[in-house]
Amino acid sequence: MQIERYETGKRMSQAVTYGGFVFLAGQVAIDAPGASVHQQTTNILALITRLLESVGSNPTRIVSTTIWLADISSFEDMNTVWDAWVPAGHAPARATVEARLAGPEFTVEIGMIAAIGT
Repeated sequence: MQIERYETGKRMSQAVTYGGFVFLAGQVAIDAPGASVHQQTTNILALITRLLESVGSNPTRIVSTTIWLADISSFEDMNTVWDAWVPAGHAPARATVEARLAGPEFTVEIGMIAAIGT
């Protein structure tokens, strides 16, 4: 099987496919400075949808997700967006933790693994 990398930079690829799965890098909001947890989560999930679709997957194919929050007290705010985005009956295995993120402007980061196909 061949490993394919997408949107590859010096440090990382945004997506890597192998063995029928796509592995996404942790995604952060493009519009992070000054954006709320709700806005950042919305932005990230749009990025994730685009990445999944670009490799032949979609949100119904997600098998595992890790969510990092700069402040765990924003858990419910993030979940409001997450719950509206995840297709009914297709919730993945998921972990959510509090962590220091790459910069103070980031409040949410989301990484995931999904099966390729429809």
